[in-house]
Amino acid sequence: MSYRIGLVGKPSVGKSTLFNAATMNDVPEGAFPFTTIDPSIGEAYVRTECAAPEFDNTCEPSVGDCKDGSRFVPIKLVDIAGLVPGAHEGRGLGNQFLTDLNETDALIHVVDFSGTTDSEGETTEGHDPREDIDFLEDELDAWYLDILEKGIERYESKQLSDPDPEDILAEQLSAFGISAAEIKQVILTEGYEVTPTAWETDARETLARAIRKRTKPMVIAANKMDTPEAQANWEEITTDPDYEHLDFVPVSAHAEKALKNANEQGAIEYVPGEDGFEITAELPDEKAAGLEQIRTFVEEFGGAGVQRALETAVFDVLGLKAVFPGSASGNWSEGPFRDCFLLPEDATAEEFAYHLHSDIGDGFLHAIDCRTDRQVGADTVLDHRDVVEVVSTNQ
Repeated sequence: MSYRIGLVGKPSVGKSTLFNAATMNDVPEGAFPFTTIDPSIGEAYVRTECAAPEFDNTCEPSVGDCKDGSRFVPIKLVDIAGLVPGAHEGRGLGNQFLTDLNETDALIHVVDFSGTTDSEGETTEGHDPREDIDFLEDELDAWYLDILEKGIERYESKQLSDPDPEDILAEQLSAFGISAAEIKQVILTEGYEVTPTAWETDARETLARAIRKRTKPMVIAANKMDTPEAQANWEEITTDPDYEHLDFVPVSAHAEKALKNANEQGAIEYVPGEDGFEITAELPDEKAAGLEQIRTFVEEFGGAGVQRALETAVFDVLGLKAVFPGSASGNWSEGPFRDCFLLPEDATAEEFAYHLHSDIGDGFLHAIDCRTDRQVGADTVLDHRDVVEVVSTNQ
């Protein structure tokens, strides 16, 4: 299981810069529309506190890294081609955008909070970032509504056979990964009867939006926050009650990329996501001054924001948890704490066994909580940062 986080947004807002900063890839960047055409996929990482020190051990990650007690766990990051208004009608790269977007688990909407790019991605001044936040949500809602309407039409054509409406709608919306039970829950939560033929236009729009929020949760990466214009917009937008349903993260993708480049060159010591760094080499005055400007930003905002945006999407929005395969006896066959996996919030011990390997799941006997040496059963819901040994007949 590899979770995929989609980077979305209008052209030229710094989306590819953020992608490169997170993955240290080298996709094209440019201040003009549709620098990205096809989606780029890279490996990024989210942090969790490493469990190894609690067991007087040093971890040996098979993938990712461990720095200063922070375990970096891999995820897939997808830089999806630029979006323009009218995408759900096929305008711009709309149809391909929506197809690529639907293959992700959560979205990070990169918004130029400085207001220096207009709705088409062209250079401007004084653009309101709220227009960009609204247009993406409106495009996605229109897309969901189109598909929901088709499901309602299918239900109306099958009424004589008396189908359960949630089953028909779930089949139509299956690409979004929502079940019939979840659809029924959404309908009832919004206060409607489970009778599609009774829904007026506003009810259908409300339900489409609610289903979209459930299946494509979103974080706003407020990019270019190292500018005065962006900081002024931040205060106004993040206190606007219209956006209470969204998580906002202040970001400077440019600063994060500069810090990672300087770290790779040996000029500084920097752990991604931290709110500081140490200069370790003699630098030209201009480069040293630039780093000091970045230092001021990361100290004020608690980091450059790229790691925080990823981790907000993974841990807060998706609600995932990190679980370490362990050894209750302390005998590690392949080295201590090699792996750390991201699992759904409600994942059980048996589901963790199947995550490790289908054969291990098929032969599941029980699991052991390595912190307490307590045996746990198949239906035990695991906690974030649990260390678990699975006992199976197929090991």
